[in-house]
Amino acid sequence: MSDTKQDQFLALYEPVHERFERFCRARVYGDMDYRDLINESLLVAYDKMEALRKEEAFLSFLIGISVRILSNNHQKKKEERWSVATEKDKQDFTIGVSDPDIHFLYEGLSHLKDPQRECLILFEISGFSVKEIAAIQNASESAVKQRLKRGRDKLTQILTFESSHKTGKAI
Repeated sequence: MSDTKQDQFLALYEPVHERFERFCRARVYGDMDYRDLINESLLVAYDKMEALRKEEAFLSFLIGISVRILSNNHQKKKEERWSVATEKDKQDFTIGVSDPDIHFLYEGLSHLKDPQRECLILFEISGFSVKEIAAIQNASESAVKQRLKRGRDKLTQILTFESSHKTGKAI
């Protein structure tokens, strides 16, 4: 292991760590532990670092890797007929989430389709532009805008429905 490659990798990762962690926490809710996703993504990114064309795109590079890892993980679960994460898995995730509003947001996000969920997380939580998301998701900008709109609408329905059930009030 070359010290210079390791130093270069760490220099690229340190400034984007918080944004990448936020993305992983929001994206994996109930599917796997976000720390596992971060670790697997970092291992793959380190091995494939030569494929990185621009250092400014390092966060996008990491997110693309993590999305592929999640997709592979999801496919494995599908094949094994694991359709829903257990309550224990969701409780394990919430150990790092102290604010109930954040917990319910992540819970609501977990009910969205993967492309919509990723769009919302990348745009609203990670701060990516529509153009950047289009590149990450290999989609057109209009498709990304549509995913954002539909995802927001569906998330509003989910959170409004959950909120009305918690308070016992009809909307």
